[in-house]
Amino acid sequence: MTIEIRVPTLGESVSEATIGRWFKKAGDAVKADEPLLELETDKVTLEVNAPSAGVLAEIIVKDGDTVSVGALLGQIADSGAAPAKAETPKAETAKAEAPKAEAKPEAAEAKAPAPAVKPGPDGSLPIMPPSPAAAKIAADKGLDVGAIEGSGVRGQVLKGDVLAKATSPAPVPAPAAAPSPAQARAPSPAADADREQRVRMTRLRQTIARRLKDAQNTAAMLTTFNEVDMTEVMALRAKYKDVFEKKHGSKLGFMGFFVKACVGALKEIPSINAEIDGDDLVFKNYYHIGIAVGSDKGLVVPVVRDADGLGLAEVEKAIAAYGKKARDGQLKIEEMQGGTFTITNGGIYGSLMSTPILNAPQSGILGMHKIQERPMAIGSKVEIRPMMYLALSYDHRVVDGKEAVTFLVRVKEALEDPARLVLDI
Repeated sequence: MTIEIRVPTLGESVSEATIGRWFKKAGDAVKADEPLLELETDKVTLEVNAPSAGVLAEIIVKDGDTVSVGALLGQIADSGAAPAKAETPKAETAKAEAPKAEAKPEAAEAKAPAPAVKPGPDGSLPIMPPSPAAAKIAADKGLDVGAIEGSGVRGQVLKGDVLAKATSPAPVPAPAAAPSPAQARAPSPAADADREQRVRMTRLRQTIARRLKDAQNTAAMLTTFNEVDMTEVMALRAKYKDVFEKKHGSKLGFMGFFVKACVGALKEIPSINAEIDGDDLVFKNYYHIGIAVGSDKGLVVPVVRDADGLGLAEVEKAIAAYGKKARDGQLKIEEMQGGTFTITNGGIYGSLMSTPILNAPQSGILGMHKIQERPMAIGSKVEIRPMMYLALSYDHRVVDGKEAVTFLVRVKEALEDPARLVLDI
């Protein structure tokens, strides 16, 4: 008995994925719910677990292949059964008469003697229909099995023929005429080419690249700047961080203060929490704050939902949990959907100033940066203060300059007097 391994439901609006890597090889023993392979989608990387214990009898799709929801990935056999292997036929031997259950279906069909078939009028034999395994894989991959050249007896299409067709590069159509065609990369000199490494972009990286470029091409994006004196927030954090962690089981960071400050400013400037839908503006009376998190596979943006109804401790816990999930590659698609505004912190990498790109279709994104001590004029005196530059990128089609500047001022005021966050003023 065999159990099929299929591509699970990937989430809303996600219909296909790429095989990242298999953790097991054909013939390996597997346990129930043990991770078998990794799938990369446009938004997340997820693992496919073994539906039952047994032996990984067959791997149908290999690393790098693109698969759709429900596609067959492989099969697990009972632990007492060895993985099926095709046997090489030899002349004058009874191997062809061995039970079919001892060989893979496509191997049995390919190696068994062809039945007697009446030749056609021209003396030729008709082409055999594709093997069941080949037909199934072709259907899963959306391939026309009739257009695949078969290597089996009398031109029969086998599984290997379908897999070879699926992995062969598709013919590239001639580019359509465009006002500004994309310029191909010039070939490197031979001395440099030998020292280059070409790696295919992951689906997540391709999606990040496409979405960021689409945002630049679509929105009328503009960035405005301000700076915030972090003295009071840092003093508050230093005073209560140990008590906070002991009581709530989570570290007191800076991000919670920024989330609460942004929610307050969004309530005052609702256009920054809005988006364009055709000829309409959709004002969102809820505050789902996306927190940009860097991972080994690229930038992901999990969403803290209804942040206006959460306390500082709840925000910090949610951010910490999402950060761990992002590092472990365990974020779910639904945890990254529905954001209304995004915060990104380049300061953790040392960035002093940047112009963040919008997370479409949102109309605003706040960039945090490195805290750096600088001389500041305070009450006619020069004092050294821990300062941070803030950057708000916004869609000028939705947000006016006055609104963007006011938003940053409100964030600055809340952070320089964090009692405002507690008193909600």
